[in-house]
Amino acid sequence: MNQDNNNKKGISRRDLLAGLASLPVLGVLGYGLHLQSQDRKKFNSSRLHNLNIQIPKGIPLLVDGPQLRLGIVGSGSRGRYIMKALGFVNPARIDEWTSNASKDKYWKEYLNEFLSQKNLNVKVTAICDVFDKNAGSGLAAAANIHRNGSSGQMADIPKRFLTYPELCASPEVDAVIIATPDHLHVPIAIEAAKHGKHVYCEKPLSWTVEETFEIRKVVKDTGIIFQLGHQGRQTESYQVARSLINQDVIGKISLIEVCTNRNDPNGAWVYDIDPEANENSIDWKQFIGPAPWHDFSPERFFRWRCWWDYSTGLSGDLFTHEYDALNQILDLGIPHSAAASGGIYFYKDGRTVPDVLNMAFEYPKRDLTLLYSATLSSEKNRGKTIMGHDAWMELDETLTVYPDRSSTRYRKEIEQGFLEPGKPFYSYVPGQDKVDAITTPTEKYFAGRGLLYTYRDGKTVDTTHLHLREWLNCIRLNNGAQPSCNIDQAFEEAITAHMGTISYHENRRTFWDEVNEKII
Repeated sequence: MNQDNNNKKGISRRDLLAGLASLPVLGVLGYGLHLQSQDRKKFNSSRLHNLNIQIPKGIPLLVDGPQLRLGIVGSGSRGRYIMKALGFVNPARIDEWTSNASKDKYWKEYLNEFLSQKNLNVKVTAICDVFDKNAGSGLAAAANIHRNGSSGQMADIPKRFLTYPELCASPEVDAVIIATPDHLHVPIAIEAAKHGKHVYCEKPLSWTVEETFEIRKVVKDTGIIFQLGHQGRQTESYQVARSLINQDVIGKISLIEVCTNRNDPNGAWVYDIDPEANENSIDWKQFIGPAPWHDFSPERFFRWRCWWDYSTGLSGDLFTHEYDALNQILDLGIPHSAAASGGIYFYKDGRTVPDVLNMAFEYPKRDLTLLYSATLSSEKNRGKTIMGHDAWMELDETLTVYPDRSSTRYRKEIEQGFLEPGKPFYSYVPGQDKVDAITTPTEKYFAGRGLLYTYRDGKTVDTTHLHLREWLNCIRLNNGAQPSCNIDQAFEEAITAHMGTISYHENRRTFWDEVNEKII
């Protein structure tokens, strides 16, 4: 396909840059990245034409090595999504996708994207889930491999372990993937690390401040390869944003705004309750783990994110996605202080975590503030906005840069009419024919933030697949190489989120003592 035609198609389809249809494309700096102007010859003197934009090329090669044996702790919805990213899907799900693909081209693309995933040379040898039905689904998926366009083949039947300590101790497991509620992340990760198992753990890193320090120590002492499940580390637009900011395209940054906006029960964690769930099919004691005891409750089991007993709330669940994106782009690290407010304003269903949350994180050494605002009862579209003196950047799956009317850097171009304040002069639109096989508002939310898929050379790629591949590569290299969201990055994420949570609970500002590593 002609690349110029493909770029034009993508911009028209997304209707991303309103009002720019009449402006000519002046040159492709990367796939989907354009510089807009009224007169190329007159504008060539601008430093904008001399930028070196770093756009990921292709999918990283898979490092050769022995087949790795994986244990999955938590084979519910997220655990099974991770298994899909590894190449393992329940046959019934494949049949469903195939049926949908026969009627809808986007489902066809979704199916083809999965079937074209590279063989990661892994097998799932162990499954552990406290709900019998989830364990059965995980076992079925682990025994069925669909990859490289194959129609599926049977793998060795994995073993179900009734407890995670047994799985972590198994000599048939080389690495452990954790996809459980928040309050069990660190106990399982520590158990795995102490048995020498490498760990891939879903975000957030930790449920409490104390265990944040404990897991960091154990990971460093054991030398295992640890990857936190912030798959946004693989999102193309974030890497483009980092490249632009490092070249000072938007000038001195003083304010960043990020948000969460959802407006449906699923997005507010009011998940369906499986009719097969009961005290006989769920190991309730193991689910409770380190949490305060509560009698059996299907609501708490399936909607655990609604209670502090098991959850880290908006701060640990959804804010951490936004924070990790900005930490990847700007190397923010842990803030100097945090202040939070909010409450339970819409979902009066017995939950204890807020459904509206506002947090401000101060970075005085960087002369900037990071603001987070969230609501679970409005779907108003708001993205990430990075505000600099010379321009501001709006960022999610796509990226757009707008010149500021009072810019110093672009004053001449603005005065001469080559740049119009408030009208975009950079746009990055990855993957010009995006997969639209999205079935829920929650999936739409994550897709719009580049958290379901990204693009390499214009092709759709599952970000979780890339994130797992990176982790597996580091394990196989066995030379000290670290994945992009290693324990140090995870520690910064966890402490930042905990600072906001503590501020919310105590209704006062929290501070990070950098020297003594304490929240005060």
